[in-house]
Amino acid sequence: MANASTSLMVRLDPDSKTFVARAAELRYVSVSDYVRSVVVAQARREIQAAEQQVIALTPAEQLEFWHALHDPTPLTAAQQSLGTLMRGA
Repeated sequence: MANASTSLMVRLDPDSKTFVARAAELRYVSVSDYVRSVVVAQARREIQAAEQQVIALTPAEQLEFWHALHDPTPLTAAQQSLGTLMRGA
């Protein structure tokens, strides 16, 4: 049975379902075909990235990461105390 398939049920809130249906409509495919094509492609990318130990970030996420590294949030007194405790000082 090389062509056997299995079902996957997903629950979506009404807004999410509307977005998925609209995206499928824009591609002229069924909702099932749309979800299948998008989810399987994304799953493959994530597996490949995990196997290569690569973290993929969107441009917005890259910018946020850069800002976090270059302008870190100051530690609270409790965080500083915990750091001191963990360093054994």
